[in-house]
Amino acid sequence: MSSPASDSTDHRPLRILIGCDTFAPDINGAARFAERLAAGLVQRGHDIHVAAPNQAYRRAQPRTEVVEGEPMTLHRLPSVRWLAHDWIRFVWPWRSKHYARIVLDRVQPDVVHIQSHIVIGRGLAHIARERGIPVIATNHVMAENILDHSIFPDFVDRKVEKFAWSDAKRTFDMMRAVTTPTRRAADFLEKTVGVSGVIPISCGIDRSQYTPVIGPREKNRIVFVGRLTAEKQVEVILHAITKLDPALETTFDIVGGGDQRKNLENLTVKLGLADRVTFHGRTTDEELRALLSRASVFAIASIAELQSIATMEAMASALPIVAADAVALPHLVHDGENGYLFEPGNVDELAARLTDVLTATPEEYERMQRASLDGVIIHDITRTLDTFEALYRDEPLPE
Repeated sequence: MSSPASDSTDHRPLRILIGCDTFAPDINGAARFAERLAAGLVQRGHDIHVAAPNQAYRRAQPRTEVVEGEPMTLHRLPSVRWLAHDWIRFVWPWRSKHYARIVLDRVQPDVVHIQSHIVIGRGLAHIARERGIPVIATNHVMAENILDHSIFPDFVDRKVEKFAWSDAKRTFDMMRAVTTPTRRAADFLEKTVGVSGVIPISCGIDRSQYTPVIGPREKNRIVFVGRLTAEKQVEVILHAITKLDPALETTFDIVGGGDQRKNLENLTVKLGLADRVTFHGRTTDEELRALLSRASVFAIASIAELQSIATMEAMASALPIVAADAVALPHLVHDGENGYLFEPGNVDELAARLTDVLTATPEEYERMQRASLDGVIIHDITRTLDTFEALYRDEPLPE
């Protein structure tokens, strides 16, 4: 069947089904993007349905949930927990098409937007295509995100990775459009998977939700926000802090949870940093914004970022950024402008770049702050929503 979404003159509200392998209450970049996208589309009058894993292996009737302050219909699918990880849940792959048929029968969407090609998105893509429903795909995944939680030997992981990207290509080839958060991430996907025409669309943030405080800080506070997993390499930041001049009296706030938290806590004690490092765990949005507003610099050593919402939040809070020169982080951090880049894993270079920020003159520090604020403007969520609406309706993308 043909979809009304393809009629470029029809601007009625759409019924949109968003397929996610991770969604609230999960806390990670892909989940947060899907939540904000769904909430923004609700605000624009669209009828939003989300297919996502249930928090237990049982069926759940569709129900209204309030996400990011907006009501939407959740279709929670029976899932099991990946025992090698502290929160990842997944639907059995051989059941994904079965559940896709059930959800699509109930929703009858104008368009489907999958947030991964792995399980739920893969099933929805195949069944939606059979029914003539247009599908958009957004890729948030890199191999490191998955293999980090593998329990198999390296040679098995490589074979799994090769199969996974081959399967991804088969799924992406069915799409009306494939998107990913940045141009660098799009280039990576085109080269790795062999798909063409990948569209970079920022995850976007609502800059009005953050409180930029311009000017030097009374205390030197480094902050990191994100999942505490191996690819984030938070241990690199901890080692770098040991190399900072003690006279700087630098502290480190770590916001987020994950399977590496205990190891990082043990390392903090071993390095003699227990009195200078605070593990805040998962915080409320209000607590997060307060921590960002009082910090001096945001540090991120991750080697697997396809964008980094946390870095954009820090920029919207007027923080200079010190980031690993890896994947998409250089898209946000322009060396010498709103902060500095360092060679991934290079502790000495990270320590030097943190020192550059923490010892900057007031004028230089404020210049970096304002560069962060200027740099995050193009990532406003309004532009993101405009672009996805155009894709859903098969209209020209906004300039």
